[in-house]
Amino acid sequence: MNYPKVIIKKKKAEAIGRRHPWIFSGAIARIEGKPKEGDIVQVLDYQGNYLATGHFQKSSIAIRLFSFTPSSIDYNFWVNKLQAAYLYRQKIGIVGQSDTNVYRLVHAEGDGLPSLIIDVYGKTAVIQTYSWAMHLLKPTLVKALQAVLGENLVAVYDKSTDSLSSLKKMLLDTVKNGYLYGTLSEQIVTEHGHRFWVDWEKGQKTGFFIDQRENRRLLAHFVKGKQVLNAFCYSGGFSIYALKADAKLVHSVDSSQKAIQWTEKNVALNGFDSENKHKSFTQDVGKFLQQNTQHYDVMVLDPPAFAKHRNARHSAIHGYKHLNTKAFSQIKSGGVLFTFSCSQVISRATFYHTITAAAIEAKRNIRVLHHLSQPPDHPVNIFHPEGEYLKGLVLYVE
Repeated sequence: MNYPKVIIKKKKAEAIGRRHPWIFSGAIARIEGKPKEGDIVQVLDYQGNYLATGHFQKSSIAIRLFSFTPSSIDYNFWVNKLQAAYLYRQKIGIVGQSDTNVYRLVHAEGDGLPSLIIDVYGKTAVIQTYSWAMHLLKPTLVKALQAVLGENLVAVYDKSTDSLSSLKKMLLDTVKNGYLYGTLSEQIVTEHGHRFWVDWEKGQKTGFFIDQRENRRLLAHFVKGKQVLNAFCYSGGFSIYALKADAKLVHSVDSSQKAIQWTEKNVALNGFDSENKHKSFTQDVGKFLQQNTQHYDVMVLDPPAFAKHRNARHSAIHGYKHLNTKAFSQIKSGGVLFTFSCSQVISRATFYHTITAAAIEAKRNIRVLHHLSQPPDHPVNIFHPEGEYLKGLVLYVE
């Protein structure tokens, strides 16, 4: 197919040679043709040599690249892309486990599919698109998913309304969440043998924070016989792992009443009750830490992103410092703190220094037990370090 051609300035082609998947508008010398929002374009250097193929958009990131090899971008191309992502998950052992049936199948640039997220919950795939191009591709992606997953797929749910920008929604007033294939199926999934009820229709992201799977499992090593706080608990992931690892007491805190209801539903689903070893609190975490007199052996701080854009970075750093200073004042001597940031614009080094500043202010001696990140089904493309967003520390507090 004869795609519109985007010619890159002489000094800007090097980044594409390093396979970075973004081309900024300032790198474009000229455009041959009239690509519309979401159209496929070929990228050429100033001498007319092929560099890459991607989706065009009218923004600062003008092209998101999905191929560095000349190809026919047809149905088979997308099937091969999804097949490669599925094969990778098979090779790392996340597909086909007897005790885990929830995982991320596509992680945007990490899988060479910019602006596309696909999470698998049992036999339901939940799609989130973050660009108009991927939004337009959804019918093709559904057919490709059927080809790749076969009988392991009974439904595909589209959760893109929240992820598409307001500008893109205005282009088509029928952009709504809903089933692209099949209907509502079993909402109970298993993760390392723990059972979770997931609401992909009303929940955050695609319904569950799959990226904390291995960090939840690590928590279980520290909680036996301990008093545990799970702050920003959402649907209680860390709480369930703590209860099943024989924690003495688990407190779950979230400002969302809906999140607390989901937490208590998952507590009951795993055979516990909220009258004995577990108690939920619908409250702002900052106020809870300020007012609560309980001191904990183990604490988990997993807040939502404090900064989604660089202009919010300074206030986010202040927020992380304040939150962790409060936690250091509440945790017992010899306690363990799991603390996280999912703000992509907060680097791992910045987060580390922020937690250090909180420890200094709280006047506590700290040992670093673990540096944490996202699991391998949320891969970081080595050519796209921006794909690393989740960072965490496990700290021993004297």
